[in-house]
Amino acid sequence: MPAVMMVMLCVAAGLLPLVCSRPQDGVIMSMQPRPWPEVPVLTAQVARAAFAGGSLAMRIRDELGAWCQDEAFSAVYGTRGAPGLSPAQLAVVTALQFAENLTDRQTADAVRGRIDWKYCLGLELTDPGFDFSVLSEFRGRLAAGGREKLLLALLLRRLGEAGLVGPGMRQRTDSTHVLARVRELNRLELAGEAVRAALEALAAVAPGWLASVTDPSWQRVYGQRITDLRLPESKAARAELAAQYARDGYHVLEQAYSPAAPAVARELPAVQALRLILVQQFYRETGPDGEKVTWREDAQHGLPPGRAKIVSPYDLDARYGEKRGKGWLGYKAHYSETVSDPAGDDPRTGRPARPNLVTVTETTHACVPDVVMTGTIHDDMDAAGLPPGEHAVDSGYASAEELLAARARGITLIAPLLADASRQARTGGYTTGMFAIDWDAAQVTCPEGAVSQYWSPCRQKGRDVIVVQFPARTCRDCPVRDKCTTATRAGRQLTLRPREIHEAVAAARAEQATKAWQRKYAARAGVEGLMAQATHVTGIRRARYLGLPKTTLQHNIAAVAINLIRESPRVS
Repeated sequence: MPAVMMVMLCVAAGLLPLVCSRPQDGVIMSMQPRPWPEVPVLTAQVARAAFAGGSLAMRIRDELGAWCQDEAFSAVYGTRGAPGLSPAQLAVVTALQFAENLTDRQTADAVRGRIDWKYCLGLELTDPGFDFSVLSEFRGRLAAGGREKLLLALLLRRLGEAGLVGPGMRQRTDSTHVLARVRELNRLELAGEAVRAALEALAAVAPGWLASVTDPSWQRVYGQRITDLRLPESKAARAELAAQYARDGYHVLEQAYSPAAPAVARELPAVQALRLILVQQFYRETGPDGEKVTWREDAQHGLPPGRAKIVSPYDLDARYGEKRGKGWLGYKAHYSETVSDPAGDDPRTGRPARPNLVTVTETTHACVPDVVMTGTIHDDMDAAGLPPGEHAVDSGYASAEELLAARARGITLIAPLLADASRQARTGGYTTGMFAIDWDAAQVTCPEGAVSQYWSPCRQKGRDVIVVQFPARTCRDCPVRDKCTTATRAGRQLTLRPREIHEAVAAARAEQATKAWQRKYAARAGVEGLMAQATHVTGIRRARYLGLPKTTLQHNIAAVAINLIRESPRVS
């Protein structure tokens, strides 16, 4: 290994620079597009000697080539200013970072010190790398520019050129919980911490002004995190402390929005968060006895629902969610992947000729139901040019409306609809499916031969339905009345969906009872392997960053890393 020894000796002798480049504060960085660099001869020689069997980084370079180009990032970089590092190289570095689950510091060290990474990036052995802060700045540009999904789109384009992904392939989707990068706070801690966070932010930008609108006693109350304090235990004392936090918060807001305040004060995210939290959590009333501040107690008194309630002043996007009896604070990640055809497996190795690739990711608030995302996921698949022929999901993504919407797109949504949960279904009585419906005549006939009396189209809970009513006397005299209804003053009532939806549900429930459908749906079980890999390799169940945009970026880069791990040895 003479080349490696030569480099080490040069470094020891001080002939090679070790200082990393770091963007100077306040300097505007621009992008100067450059072609993807060739691997320097010495770098290639040393890398192949050191990694005779190759490595992930080297295979990515050899098999995928220049899958990422500087021009793709023109929307997030300016055209004027000091030339910055190649965004395409930073994108590849970020993908490698997630593939090995490294911190920014570890990643910068890998670029500076690992030969296989230099080979992948086309760097000289003497290249000093860059400061780790460059990676955070790069991610910030992508998130601020709305390009969270750019890296995955670029990789899928290259994989599509290799024939590994394409329209019409079977796909499957699942979701998992994501813990936000904040502590869970009770209402009292939330109120106090919101005030403290605003004071910290104001102290950083306008310390002199802040000292003029507060007094030294505030330091004793807000000088440390509220979660580190010993809070009172009695309900009355806690209510009084909460009111004090609220009064202090209102005072801060009034001063921040006053004409004498610096313009930057009211624009701080922490000040905006304080304003929203106070509105959501407190009443503020002025009466003969002065100002009164009290908690909002429930939804009737204006307490916001979980989907809108802010749970931390440091992450305004995090929400409380619950799934299968498990609650968490943060987000939800949806991952979709292709499903390889077993008939195409390599007979020598048994491995799929087309390994499963992540095609779409979506990140939402924790409280968003899965079924709301089915249409959005199909939109994303269409936008990527990868609409599936069949799409396997669990019952959480399925509804009659989604079955029909997918069918209109040319997609077969393979998902089990929830079974009839009515009392009659649970006790073996007459379910809605046992009634004969004459849609043209607008009549329904019960299993005992009785004909409905009323047929009333209407809307319930925002949905179009048809309410069908049978005569009270007919049901009252029916010998099997107990199998049908428990009503004492009225006859059996049915609530039907419109004809197209009703028939689609009936057909789907009948089909999912067949062996052929169950064999087809068995493909969905494999998505658990994707979720396990995403969790254990890239750590998607814990948000690395604050806010929905950066968490979305995290999950898309994780998808890129998974695809690189799965596909780098196979692309031709």
